[in-house]
Amino acid sequence: KGAKLETMKTWEKQQNDEISLLSEKMKELELMLVQVKAQKTNLMALINKLQKQSITEGKKVAFSASLLAQGFGTIGPFSTFTDLVFRHVITNIGDAYNPQTGVFTAPLKGAYHFELHASNKDGSGPAAMLVKNGFKVISVWGQKASFISVSNGATLLLKARDTVYVRLYEEYSIFDNEDHLSTFSGHLLFPM
Repeated sequence: KGAKLETMKTWEKQQNDEISLLSEKMKELELMLVQVKAQKTNLMALINKLQKQSITEGKKVAFSASLLAQGFGTIGPFSTFTDLVFRHVITNIGDAYNPQTGVFTAPLKGAYHFELHASNKDGSGPAAMLVKNGFKVISVWGQKASFISVSNGATLLLKARDTVYVRLYEEYSIFDNEDHLSTFSGHLLFPM
């Protein structure tokens, strides 16, 4: 009977020791779980911040270009409508304007604002149009004068890959010089 009692006490002590050890391990695991949850929360916050930053940076679109890369000169008149290429890039944030073709291509859907400034000095007024996907949106027309500058602007809703460019009217010309008098500019107001 005494040996049986001693065996039970030993077994009970072993069980209590094992319970204590498991209890300590459980506390360690609970602490690790709290730490992992905190790390997950921090990582999720960092991911959200980086995603927002990436989206914001991807939405920066603005350009401005003048007609001639250098010097001065008149382009036109031509007997047909002629697409203009504004070669002197003043700024091109987001690289949506192509100075080789003169075409702005919307990188994302949004509201964009465009400005067109045209000058002439040869006695005929400048006449050009802002074109979206092949269709006239607005025009600038100048009276015949020894020197004249005209301007116009428009806010357009564009889808990704829509194009905007400037087309010279037939029988009209446009002048530019080192003062960059004739310019084509645009920027994203907000994405949609």
